[in-house]
Amino acid sequence: MATDYDSPRKSEEELQEESIEELKAKRAEVQNAQIDIDEEEAAENLELPGADLSGEELAVRVVPKQTDEFTCSRCFLVHHITQLSKGSGANAICKDCV
Repeated sequence: MATDYDSPRKSEEELQEESIEELKAKRAEVQNAQIDIDEEEAAENLELPGADLSGEELAVRVVPKQTDEFTCSRCFLVHHITQLSKGSGANAICKDCV
């Protein structure tokens, strides 16, 4: 691409003003754009508090506490023995609760 060295050059301020004007124009275009939302699809995925969930089944495999795990007496979560900070048995406390 050929460069015309005789044409007037723009100063830094003029270049910044142009770029600011371009950004303002782009922002106005974005703000004018409308989002097309399918109301029926949005309503299907919405769960209201107190909704009847009696027909729903929860399939979770429950594993009993292992020999290398303990239950924290403060947060009541089951942790691996490496998370034990102090205490033992019913008074065990995990590192997160110390």
